[in-house]
Amino acid sequence: MKNLIELAQQWADQDPDNETRDELLALIADNDTAALEKRFSGRLQFGTAGLRGPLQAGPMGMNRVLVAQAAAGLARFLCRKSDNPSVVIGYDGRKNSKRFAEDTAEIMQAAGVSAHLMPDLRPTPVLAFAVRELDVSAGVMVTASHNPPEDNGYKVYLGDDNGGAQIVSPDDKAIAADIQWVADNQRVNDIARDSGYAMIETAVIEKYIARTATLRSTPACELNYVYTAMHGVGKATLLAVLDQAGLPHPTLVDEQCEPDGNFPTVAFPNPEEAGALDLAIAKAKACQAEFIIANDPDADRLAVAVADENGDWATLHGNEVGLYLAWFMAQRAQQAGQTGILACSLVSSPLLAEVAASCGMQHQETLTGFKWIGRIPNLVFGYEEALGYLVNPDDVHDKDGVSAIVAFLDLVATLKAEGKTFAEYRQTFTQTFGAFASDQLSLRVEDLGRIQRILSAVREQPFTDIAGLNVSQFIDHEQTEKQDNILVFYLDGGQRVIFRPSGTEPKLKVYLDTKAETLAEAQAIGEQLKAALSAFTQGIA
Repeated sequence: MKNLIELAQQWADQDPDNETRDELLALIADNDTAALEKRFSGRLQFGTAGLRGPLQAGPMGMNRVLVAQAAAGLARFLCRKSDNPSVVIGYDGRKNSKRFAEDTAEIMQAAGVSAHLMPDLRPTPVLAFAVRELDVSAGVMVTASHNPPEDNGYKVYLGDDNGGAQIVSPDDKAIAADIQWVADNQRVNDIARDSGYAMIETAVIEKYIARTATLRSTPACELNYVYTAMHGVGKATLLAVLDQAGLPHPTLVDEQCEPDGNFPTVAFPNPEEAGALDLAIAKAKACQAEFIIANDPDADRLAVAVADENGDWATLHGNEVGLYLAWFMAQRAQQAGQTGILACSLVSSPLLAEVAASCGMQHQETLTGFKWIGRIPNLVFGYEEALGYLVNPDDVHDKDGVSAIVAFLDLVATLKAEGKTFAEYRQTFTQTFGAFASDQLSLRVEDLGRIQRILSAVREQPFTDIAGLNVSQFIDHEQTEKQDNILVFYLDGGQRVIFRPSGTEPKLKVYLDTKAETLAEAQAIGEQLKAALSAFTQGIA
């Protein structure tokens, strides 16, 4: 085993980036073994979510060496699968996203993969659309989505029989093995490059805009709402879609609507995080808006916030938006004589099954991730509670925050045409399906081992009750055909608790879904469960 100084020096010698090379050379000069250990203790693992990690030198960070190895490894995989492989590459507004995308295009093109690069930064769903529209072998999106500002990532889609969906096993393992082969056998300086790649024609982007605009089914009406792009890439594409759809523009949160990889106004550029929508709420109060819509930085997610009767603003849970959109889209499909499937991940609300049944639709529950939802045939609508919605499955096989905005605006416009409000729609939903509440206990950790210790403790001695509510069923999905690291507890009264480690961040997530006669009662049960489970997790170091 080479020592840290040798490993760092060898990495620096092949690093084409002055900033990260100088970072390593300074650590070597200072003999800072602690910092070097952090960067060379392992390697960012390529999985179904691709790569995601901090922008730093070494194999534990996102940098030009790691990206070059990933691009060369993916190229090996694609050349083995196809005689004429091709790839489309997109990027968001984070630091180094464009550079990583250009590196990928050059390496792919030289390896015999026909490479096509987006002409400018665009939302992730535009890239997912291009994979299908151009019928290519693969797509690469350089983005860390809603991760903290210091991160970046590398997301992979596969075409052909994968239909433009994100990768799943065993392809992820095969790609990871090819990337490791490159890391073991090639210096980045020796990987061939070719700048003769193609630029994706703007006609592809225009077709995405046109297709997304057709989701509007109701005559346009006046809407007073606020939009934030969360310092991401959503604004330009969204406004173009709204223009084609004949929908009114929102009032913009100007401080957050231009791409800025530093995300200066938010601690975490995730609309789910507390405080992320503070500027949008202030703007909404100032212009007396009806509601707020927000994209995350790569615009594949949608958040909605509304004010209550007292004028207090709150962000709707992803399950709420998902269920409201599901009911709207299922009813619309039913009126058109269509049948199909409403789908969600197993950590999303179980109430979707009732919505589907009420409209003569089937319901399907998948493992976590749109890599599964996007593959379902005859899909009418799919969602995940983490603000991901798929309303245009004929065009995109991933979550799409831009098209979801059009669908939500269409829902509000439909209600207005019927003389109803969105608040009344929510009340009708509750009267039809019962009161439900969703919440989440999210534990961010420095030590990833702590997550496994908590899950091991639950497995070794499963709860017989939680906050006084009897456990009627316990499922460890590592022991089922799903083979996923998810623990599910069903409690008396229709309550549910799920433990799951995040696939993209150092977090343990505990999902709480509760039902009762009234919303206040459902929320109170959720608070009791949350308090008990918080105390339990805090007790395990």
